[in-house]
Amino acid sequence: MERTVTAWVTADEEWLGVLGPFPVSVPWWSQVEPVVAHVRRVLGVPVFVLRLLHVDGGEGGRGGHVTYHVEVLERPAAGLLDPSPVDHAVLTSPEDLRSPWAAIEGVREALGWASDALVAAGRPVTGPVEQYKTWNLAGLFRLPTAQGPVWLKTTPHFAADEADVIAAFARADPGLVPAVIAAGGGRVLLEHLPGEDCWQASPETIISAVDRLVAAQAALAELDESAERAGLTGHAGQAGQADGLPAGLRDRRTPVIVDQVRALLDGAVARELTSDELRIARGLVERWPLLDECGLPDTIVHGDFHPGNWRSDGGPPVVMDFADAYLGNPVLDGLRVRDFLPAEKRPVATRAWIDAWTSRVPGCDPARALTIGEPLGHLVYAVRYQEFLDGIEPSERIYHLDDPVTVIREALRCARGEAG
Repeated sequence: MERTVTAWVTADEEWLGVLGPFPVSVPWWSQVEPVVAHVRRVLGVPVFVLRLLHVDGGEGGRGGHVTYHVEVLERPAAGLLDPSPVDHAVLTSPEDLRSPWAAIEGVREALGWASDALVAAGRPVTGPVEQYKTWNLAGLFRLPTAQGPVWLKTTPHFAADEADVIAAFARADPGLVPAVIAAGGGRVLLEHLPGEDCWQASPETIISAVDRLVAAQAALAELDESAERAGLTGHAGQAGQADGLPAGLRDRRTPVIVDQVRALLDGAVARELTSDELRIARGLVERWPLLDECGLPDTIVHGDFHPGNWRSDGGPPVVMDFADAYLGNPVLDGLRVRDFLPAEKRPVATRAWIDAWTSRVPGCDPARALTIGEPLGHLVYAVRYQEFLDGIEPSERIYHLDDPVTVIREALRCARGEAG
């Protein structure tokens, strides 16, 4: 799907002009690396894409014609930009929900923090920073050092503290997760992972990723139970991260997620559903105790466990991107990996996930958990997508606008399939 781009260009909040439209080779709106490359090549100065302003056409976060706010760090030569007037209010109006990295002062502050942290770590930045990705869920920047590249990731207030989650998993399996160089409020510096994302994962890679994640989740569940028995922690949000699960981890255990789904179905999304759809969705909520009966322990759930969030250079894959992590039933990870694989590989992931939990929690029934949990997993994602919409500025809601009602209907489709 083709993406074309127009850049509205500013320098220290001063309007300079328009560049484009021009085509880029990558369709995804959040992938701004080719946009930066084109604008920099034409203007001859370093630039950052700050945020998406509006989209014409496209779907699913890709394609169509996308207009971005682009900031230049140096003044370009005269005559390279179209000075035609635009609606400056779109660029300059304040917005309480704007991501810090969607304004140039926020980008500078985050990169300054990263530079200082790398100096403290004995590996100062050696060249220009490369902007790879920016949207309401993350900003991603590549910083060169003499010891190899480092990635700066910035995340919103509704994301999990990735450094804490990575640290928890590293206690169980250090090779499962990337190495953290530094971290601080909504930002983390990560070592570069060689290799490729595992979209084309082999059966061996799938089995390895699933088995190692489950092993770590089971170990963390046991660790947390031991800490709780010793009075060191009371699960998420309580003290005692060193002995249990990370403090402040989002709680999606059964009583909490049930209330969250009910509140969602009683909210604005109800206007987009028929009365029958609402009735069936509310009935599905009553299935959560059945999921608990399957005997899987509450633990850290990755929340977006699919092959695109694994990386491998030929060895065991490393799992990335823990921004959606939470405390709850791990069935969501078993469902997510299956759903993102081609049909012929799904049985491999399903079998690996069932075997991994069966071997580590005697008496549990992971196969039944997958069946019961399939529609419930979609309802969990509906809650998460609504959190996105509630936490981001209006111009970027297009990324997620129809997601809550779409996945609620997917939950209903799953339930109908069972009935059929």
